[in-house]
Amino acid sequence: MSGAGRPDAAAVDAAGTRVGVVATRWNANVVDPLLDRALAAAETCGVEPTVVRVAGCVELPVVAQQLARDNDAVVCLGAVIRGGTPHFEYVCRSLTDGLTRVALDEATPVGNGVLTCDTLEQALDRCGLEDSHEDKGWEAMLAAIDAAVVLHDLRHRASAGR
Repeated sequence: MSGAGRPDAAAVDAAGTRVGVVATRWNANVVDPLLDRALAAAETCGVEPTVVRVAGCVELPVVAQQLARDNDAVVCLGAVIRGGTPHFEYVCRSLTDGLTRVALDEATPVGNGVLTCDTLEQALDRCGLEDSHEDKGWEAMLAAIDAAVVLHDLRHRASAGR
C-alpha cells in the first residue's frame, strides 16, 4: 500500500462539532498511537471527542452506530493483522460492511481508521509513530470531521431554501 494520491490532511475549523471515537483494546501497541494521533488531529480542529474502548474490531460497528446517533461524526480505530486462518477476511469484510452501513443508516460520517495489514510491521508503519510512513489515525479523524462540516453546510443550505 502506498500513500500516493493522498489528499492534503489539513485541519479545518470545526469548533462545536461533536465527534465520537471508538478504539479497540486488541493490538494496543498499534491502536494506542492511532488514538493519540486522532486526538491530536481533533485538537487542531477545535474538537474534543468522546472516546470509548471496545474489545476488538467486530464490536466497532454497533458502538459506532450508537455514537453516530449522538455525534456529528464518528472515528473507528483498530488493527486487524493477518494470521494463518480465514478469520482475517471475515473480520475485515464484516467490519467494512458494518461501518459503511452505520454511516449510511445514520447519515453520519464514520472515519475508518482500522488498519488491515498482513504483518505487524505494516501496521506499525501506518499508525503514526515517529518513524511511521503514514498516520492513519490523523487521516481518519480529519476525513470524518471534514465530511461532518460538509454535511452541516449542505443541511444548512437545504434548511435555508437554497
